[in-house]
Amino acid sequence: MASSRKSMRKMGTGEKGGFTIIEVVLVLAIAGLIFLMVFIALPALQRSQRDTQRRNAMGEVATSITRYQTNNNGKLPNDGKWDAVDDGALEDLDEAWPCNPKQTNQNSASCFIRNYMNGVNATENNFNDPDGWSYGLDIKELEEDGFTLTNSDFEDHMVYVLKKAKCDGEFANTSNNARDYVVMYKLESGGTYCQDNN
Repeated sequence: MASSRKSMRKMGTGEKGGFTIIEVVLVLAIAGLIFLMVFIALPALQRSQRDTQRRNAMGEVATSITRYQTNNNGKLPNDGKWDAVDDGALEDLDEAWPCNPKQTNQNSASCFIRNYMNGVNATENNFNDPDGWSYGLDIKELEEDGFTLTNSDFEDHMVYVLKKAKCDGEFANTSNNARDYVVMYKLESGGTYCQDNN
């Protein structure tokens, strides 16, 4: 009788042999949901991080323009444009060397990139977008209020320095002060970043 009680106790308190199908499916569903959330959120996070780096680069442009003004009696760089390049090579700027702000036959945008964004006598171009392209630079006077990215003028990897302008959110509006300027850039996540000297 005692031996049959022992065997009944063993059967009643027997150890579980594994997971049920429902438990396995539930764990897989939760893991899949977590993976999907990471898969969706990661690209947006990476775009946001690159746009933060771009905003910082636009701050460096604004600081360099202020330094240019200090070195040139408050004057802003002359109008000029230098296209973005996909390899970031500084050699593309060689024709602008040496740069002299008083010479009107030189491309002021390439001179500015070489001397102010990379340092005088630079041999490498560090003025690069997070995706590896070298930034282009377009320096010009703002012609009308509300210069936005809806205009076909905006190009990829192009930094716009608009003279006689102030930021109004993502827009640039005209200013009566010849020393005012804005730095504008198209962000990867959409919209425009606008920073002025005020």
